[in-house]
Amino acid sequence: MGRLAPRPLLLALLWLGLCQGRVVRVPRGTLVRVVGTELVIPCNVSDYDGPSEQNFDWSFSSLGSDFEELASTWEAGFPTQLYQERLQRGEILLRRTANDAVELHIKNVQPSDQGHYKCSTPSTDATVQGNYEDTVQVKVLADALHVGPSARPPPSLSLREGEPFELRCTAASASPLHTHLALLWELHRGPARRSVLALTHEGRFHPGLGYEQRYHSGGVRLDTVGSDAYRLSVSRALSADQGSYRCVVSEWIAEQGSWQEIQEKAVEVATVVIQPTVLRAAVPKNVSVAEGKELDLTCNITTDRVDDVRPEVTWSFSRTPDSTLPGSRVLARLDRDSLVHSSPHVALSHVDARSYHLLVRDVSKENSGYYFCHVSLWAPGHNRSWHKVAEAVSSPAAVGVTWLEPDYQVYLNASKVPGFADDPTELACRVVDTKSGEANVRFTVSWYYRMNRRSDDVVTSELLAVMDRDWTLKYGERSKQRAQDGDFIFSKEHIDTFNFRIQRTTEEDRGNYYCVVSAWTKQRNNSWVKSKDVYSKPVNIFWALEDSVLVVKARQPKPFFAAGNTFEMTCKVSSKNIKSPRYSVLITAEKPVGDLSSPNETKYIISLDQDSVVKLENWTDASRVDGVVLEKVQEDEFRYRMYQTQVSDAGLYRCMVTAWSPVRGSLWREAATSLSNPIEIDFQTSGPIFNASVHSDTPSVIRGDLIKLFCIITVEGAALDPDDMAFDVSWFAVHSFGLDKDPVLLSSLDRKGIVTTSRREWKSDLSLERMSVLEFLLQVHGSEDQDFGNYYCSVTPWVKSPTGSWQKEAEIHSKPVFITVKMDVLNAFKYPLLIGVGLSTVIGLLSCLIGYCSSHWCCKKEVQETRRERRRLMSMEMD
Repeated sequence: MGRLAPRPLLLALLWLGLCQGRVVRVPRGTLVRVVGTELVIPCNVSDYDGPSEQNFDWSFSSLGSDFEELASTWEAGFPTQLYQERLQRGEILLRRTANDAVELHIKNVQPSDQGHYKCSTPSTDATVQGNYEDTVQVKVLADALHVGPSARPPPSLSLREGEPFELRCTAASASPLHTHLALLWELHRGPARRSVLALTHEGRFHPGLGYEQRYHSGGVRLDTVGSDAYRLSVSRALSADQGSYRCVVSEWIAEQGSWQEIQEKAVEVATVVIQPTVLRAAVPKNVSVAEGKELDLTCNITTDRVDDVRPEVTWSFSRTPDSTLPGSRVLARLDRDSLVHSSPHVALSHVDARSYHLLVRDVSKENSGYYFCHVSLWAPGHNRSWHKVAEAVSSPAAVGVTWLEPDYQVYLNASKVPGFADDPTELACRVVDTKSGEANVRFTVSWYYRMNRRSDDVVTSELLAVMDRDWTLKYGERSKQRAQDGDFIFSKEHIDTFNFRIQRTTEEDRGNYYCVVSAWTKQRNNSWVKSKDVYSKPVNIFWALEDSVLVVKARQPKPFFAAGNTFEMTCKVSSKNIKSPRYSVLITAEKPVGDLSSPNETKYIISLDQDSVVKLENWTDASRVDGVVLEKVQEDEFRYRMYQTQVSDAGLYRCMVTAWSPVRGSLWREAATSLSNPIEIDFQTSGPIFNASVHSDTPSVIRGDLIKLFCIITVEGAALDPDDMAFDVSWFAVHSFGLDKDPVLLSSLDRKGIVTTSRREWKSDLSLERMSVLEFLLQVHGSEDQDFGNYYCSVTPWVKSPTGSWQKEAEIHSKPVFITVKMDVLNAFKYPLLIGVGLSTVIGLLSCLIGYCSSHWCCKKEVQETRRERRRLMSMEMD
């Protein structure tokens, strides 16, 4: 389990598959790549009905040579020594993209990689149908693409909105083949990357997203300058044009009617900074105006733009000093064509080039609030288009409208106070000391409830009902249903008296009540505006309550003997001072967690609510879904049964009962909760005792080696038949030198032999297998540095009882064993040392050769001339 099958076994599986035929395909034509780039060759099998995963072999042949084994998906020793080294370094790798497809990746292509590549599949078919191999040719070209900016280092251009700018980069290729260049201008703003304008290898222009309109109108252009320069021209700069510009050049070649991109290069050209336009709008801070007069506000604009820009001025009104909040409305607007949009009572005038007036006629209290001046500057673009270059909002102008408020007092009295539940309650809210004429003032009322709390608690008020200015009554969430049922009655007895009556007062109605009387003033346009709110003092509705008593007693009707029997427990409930109670029951189990110093763990098993609906809580045993039953025997008695008990069910069992009292309609209120005495399930067994330990013959390995970990289970006490034992085994690892981190689940094997392995972020593989009844092996294949740490196993024994049922024992853990993964220093430095010694030898021999040649050709001429001079001297002496 978890091991690679030997090659003869795979061949037998392929033979049993009775393959009907296959077709191996690689890309057609010749693949062209540049030195230093990556080569990817896909290979797939079609028209094939065989195993779930097809295996592939790759071979390589340079021009005129035989094919050499390159890589294989199923045989580790398939490639030659040269390619094994490149595979280990990751320069060559196979990546499976499907069960019948694989890709060959060669990173950093070199000239020696030019040649033919053959993809083949092992043949086990009785008859040959289709082809079992396919070949593709690869050409490797030298890097002949040169890309550069117009200036180094890349300049920084500082512009204003509306100004033009140009950027240039150079690109040329000296490839011996006929290649085409494609160019793309990119704009970078932080992590975001945006395409501006591209010239494809087929000579077509493609504007980026958001640049289509500017390209078609001529605002953004791409031109060639000379033979190797490309110019990006922007006629009018926008704020969105700010950022770093890159020139991305790719080289393409046409092979047998299809295009291939053979390389790509990019260069930073320039950084463009768009200076923001200075724009300010100022209005008066505080303005006071009398009711019925005119409100005149002035908005003064300040800007540093002197070119052809047009302002757009908007006056808005809000009840709050924040213009961005909902509720703000537009009063008047002057667009960039100097057209005014306003209402009959509001006028907007243009006094001079930088001053705009707002005039509001016949102001009232509704006009009190905050006024804002919003200014936008628009600059002309191509084809009579306009774009916004600046925007500003003034500080709020606080406008107050002075007028005469009505003066009155509000008192709340309780004409009927309940002494017990279900008694009526009646409250009267009166308006007194009114000093304003009734013709211009209208009174409405709002009723509120506030629960009794301690003085240091935060108490929120709940709205019961509110009367609108046209005396329309609206209910709050608390009183809506009860008002519809006729339990809450709101009425107006006189012009200055409002009543509130509760027909049947409940315990939830106890608390403080108060009323708020609002005065509405009639305006000149016959509308009504709220002018004042007056709060009454609260009235407390309260009566004493006796404490609710709830007692729950649990008992075990029948004696409990051993595992596999049925456990039964009944709970008897008695209550006092609870009106018409209904009970909900929850069965809890308190079990030890294994550590005597830790508190016991309480689990919820099954529950039954006041409507007799049964629900499984934390009962997660899928094989015993129907193993627990909770039923109502009588109105105050409940019975719990658990069938086919197991040793793991040991613990203290209780009934948690909650009494519910009816409130109104179908609503219930929690009155009291009580917990019964415990009933213990304790199995007196003399069965075996299980222990687990971890052993490893490889506590310290070199990266890439195999790690073997054995989980050995020992049994003490009564001897068991191997068929009567089964185990759930899980392996955990803590990847640290200590046990300070959380353990990570690696792999698990249940008692039925099903293996589950967790996904890992690194490349090492895991396999888990059972070596014997009491021994389990975990193997880490191709270990990496991240595989170090503490490893331990967790074992859950299952024992077959004499009745034939399987009993789950307590989970046990082994002590951890520490695994160290080291680096192979010899292999890491072998190739650099060999390369250094080789280079030193070549340089030494080359130096000797240069010295010998210099002495042979240069010094020989000087010696001959010296000999001739000596002969002349000798001749003269003889004369």
